[in-house]
Parts: sequence; structure tokens; C-alpha cells
Amino acid sequence: MTRLQGKIAIVTGASRPGGIGAAICRALANEGASLFFTHLHAYDQEMNPQDADKSWPDFFAAELRQSGVQAAHMKVDLTVRNAASELLEEVQKTMGLPTILVNNAAYSVEADFRQINEELIDAHCACNIRGTFMLSVEFARLLEAEKNARSSNRALGGRIINLTSGQGKGPMPGNLAYAATKGAISAFTESLAAELAPLHMTVNAVDPGPTDSGWMSEEVKKVLLPHFPMGRIGLPEDAARLIAFLASDESQWITGQIIHSRGGFF
Repeated sequence: MTRLQGKIAIVTGASRPGGIGAAICRALANEGASLFFTHLHAYDQEMNPQDADKSWPDFFAAELRQSGVQAAHMKVDLTVRNAASELLEEVQKTMGLPTILVNNAAYSVEADFRQINEELIDAHCACNIRGTFMLSVEFARLLEAEKNARSSNRALGGRIINLTSGQGKGPMPGNLAYAATKGAISAFTESLAAELAPLHMTVNAVDPGPTDSGWMSEEVKKVLLPHFPMGRIGLPEDAARLIAFLASDESQWITGQIIHSRGGFF
């Protein structure tokens, strides 16, 4: 299918071949969208060293181009101030006007009440909250300005899709800062959706549940599997298919939703 033919999408946090970000890029490219993805090798080298390759983004861009779309990438640390505006400027210069934004990049370090400290809280807030919030609003401002510049009543139909982690479905002990900052994204999604609805821009969030994106040991899989009534653990492609739909015109009446796409995980 080519539901996204001619569209330009930004996907943050696509640094590893087995990650959710890479699966999202592939799904959008298969629908005809051109991709500009971001990566941060230093973070992945620390968190997923077995799946981190500094040269991989170049190979991945070449893979995406085989779908007949444009593909480009950029190292982006969303904790750095002005990262959002610099990213959007580069996308426009390289590819044109983006109308799809997938906020997939996240910072996560497990820490319970004994381990959490100011440094960890600030790091989570800088990426998960400030990074996501600023990129979303800068993206929305860009599309509003473009609409006004064209002196047209026709909306550009932008799509913002955030990734959450099941906040509201239950507690996440041992991961306090991550749970709280991802919860903030859920609240932000609902309120931003109401603000952008008059511009015909949709804002939704996807909770993919536990996903085998390269971090699960066999022991972890064994513990999780009984909680999936469908008999398998979630895959990155499961989230990617839903996100491709939310990025399309077919989802134009869906906004402000936190979609728990978890395969019945309980």
C-alpha cells in the first residue's frame, strides 16, 4: 500500500536494527513516506551494546531507499537545548516539509526509591519531557506557519505520534523516573491534541507493551510469556503497523488517544 505517498516523516530514536524506531521507519517507508530518522549511538552503546553499531544509520538509510523513498538521518541528542529547531531546520533543508512526527526516542535507566537522585531525574526529564514537548510544539508551529504562508484554508493534516509505556495500566516499580516522565507524555498528548484539532492536526500516543526489541533475556521472556494471551511476546513490527495507520489520512478522526496495543498483555 502507499497510504503515505509523498509524505515526509521524522522518526526519533532509530539507532538499532532491532529497535522499535527502525521498525517504524520500515513501516512508513513501505507506505510510501520518505524518512528522516535520528539516532544517538552513545546512548545505545551504553544501554544495548550488543545491538549498537555506529555505522548502522548509513546502511539503514540505504535499506529504506530500496523502498523507493528518500531517506536521511542525523545524530540528535534531545536533551540539548534547541535540538528540536535544529532538527526541523535540517529536515526542511534536506528533504522538504515534514508532516509526520513520531516521538520514539526515550531515556530510561532503572532506579528505585533507594537509587533515584537529582541527576537521574533531570536526565529523564530533559529527554522524555522537554525533548518530546519541544519537538512536538516546534513541529506544530512549523505546519501552522506553512499553512499561513500559503494563505490557504486547507489544513496540512499533520500527525504527531508519541510512544508511551503503559502508564495508567499499572505501577512500574523500580523505574520511577521513566514511568513518571512517560506519564507526562500521555497527559501532554491529550492536551496538545485539543489545541491542534482546529488545525486538523492529530496527536496520539501508542503503548506497545513489553516488546522484544533486543533487550530481553531468555529469562525475561520466560517470565513475560504467560502474560500474553495470544501466546507470543510483542514485536517492534506490531507497534509499527499501528503507527503507520495513525500517520495516514485514514486516522484523521482519531486524536487525543492513548492506544494500549499490547496483545492483551496483563
